[in-house]
Amino acid sequence: MTSSNFEILTQIPEIKPASRLGDVKEYYFSKKLREIAQMRAEGKNVLNLGIGSPDMAPAEDVIEQFIHHKKEDQNHGYQSYSGIPELRMAFDKWYGKWFGVELDPISEILPLIGSKEGIMHIAMTFLEAGDEVLVPNPGYPSYSAVSKLTGATIREYKLEADNDWLPNLEDLSSQDLSKVKIMWISYPNMPTGAKANNDFFKRLINLARKNAFLIVNDNPYSFILNDEQTSILSIPGAKDVCLELNSLSKSHNMAGWRIGMLAGKSTFIKNILRFKSNMDSGMFKPAQLAAAKALTSPESWYKELNAVYGERRVEVYKLLDLLNCQYNTNQCGMFVWAKVPGKYADSYELSDEILEKTHVFLTPGGIFGSQGEKYVRISLCSKKEDFQEAISRISSIRNLPSDVRR
Repeated sequence: MTSSNFEILTQIPEIKPASRLGDVKEYYFSKKLREIAQMRAEGKNVLNLGIGSPDMAPAEDVIEQFIHHKKEDQNHGYQSYSGIPELRMAFDKWYGKWFGVELDPISEILPLIGSKEGIMHIAMTFLEAGDEVLVPNPGYPSYSAVSKLTGATIREYKLEADNDWLPNLEDLSSQDLSKVKIMWISYPNMPTGAKANNDFFKRLINLARKNAFLIVNDNPYSFILNDEQTSILSIPGAKDVCLELNSLSKSHNMAGWRIGMLAGKSTFIKNILRFKSNMDSGMFKPAQLAAAKALTSPESWYKELNAVYGERRVEVYKLLDLLNCQYNTNQCGMFVWAKVPGKYADSYELSDEILEKTHVFLTPGGIFGSQGEKYVRISLCSKKEDFQEAISRISSIRNLPSDVRR
């Protein structure tokens, strides 16, 4: 049969996506980055103060380690699905030194292609239709998105400023939690910067034991502007009902390297590996060896990193004062969470106004849930000069001096 015998169809049938996508939307920052790119293409100098992507490089010896090992021929093949031994050992020592947690590097640690990947792996391993998931509001949008993809039912729990952005455990205890399979938490918290102490973790673990559900603590912000590193796994008995995610993205300026980890009881890790091993073929070995080097960083590394973030945060406070926003100076992490003035209907109105008039982007807190609609989040991942420029631009539309101080 020749090509002339083929009929060209004028109507193309619609190929629909799987129903599991439901109302899962494209990630907010994926869309916003396209919008900002378009504005820049039009010649507008947009200052993006919203996204938490570190703008500084890893330590020099980490980069040198990567360069050295990438030249070795044998390092370019597929790697172990559970990470190389050197990286698992490094994570084990890191958790022992900084978090006071003893882990078995063979069976209780699973390196990940970034901790965001781990959220999907955990959800797909444990959740299915009929299960319920406790998701924080406000909270990282991926907790809801991946839970919905499994067919599980979302049950939001509200975080309130009056309760230091901690779950109301008394309220949860009074509810029927019999169908709950997973509770997502994040402490130090994103987006609010709130901290949790061991007393809170103990009470939460008791609630999980009583109701037989799994707590997953997402813990990538412990080293940023925070004097004390905490892990839910440091609580006796936590491994029976807890998993913890961590990452080198924020603590070691390695966001684009995609190096994270999951820690917890061996039976949990083993089941998650059953899923993960069907999704990827391991990370580039030189990146893993460089990550292992990063995990040996001395205290001085973290102090130097935080000195930079501390200077930037001072400028962010000035910017927020210009906008008449309210904020808690005790929050930690690489963001500042602030309440918008009452004259704005919500955070989107303020964010849109500032972007339109000054070409400065601030993250509207509403993307993290209804509890964040009256808040904005500013990332510390921009140069000090960028914050000063943002202050100057906002001052110009507010008829205020650009050197405003608290």
